Amino acid sequence: MTDEPDEPCNDQSNPFSAVPIEIVVSVGKARPLVRELMRLTENAVLGLDRRVEDPVDLFVGDKLVARGELEEVEGDQGGQLAVRLTEIANLRDELG
Repeated sequence: MTDEPDEPCNDQSNPFSAVPIEIVVSVGKARPLVRELMRLTENAVLGLDRRVEDPVDLFVGDKLVARGELEEVEGDQGGQLAVRLTEIANLRDELG
């Protein structure tokens, strides 16, 4: 991962540039025992291995592509979550 900004890919002639991808944002993991999981009820709290201020990981498939900080969107979309990117993986090395 690097903090250095890279040139955005704006190649409109590449047909793949218009293909949507799904990015999964991982905020943490929990490892309860099966008996604890089976006892969970509505409104139960499941603790995660991260703190609120810790960075989140962004994945495409199983590949870590970036890290960032959770933020709340302001304005018309107030209350919606967003991610401010703080680190971007060098994907060009992976694509060869």
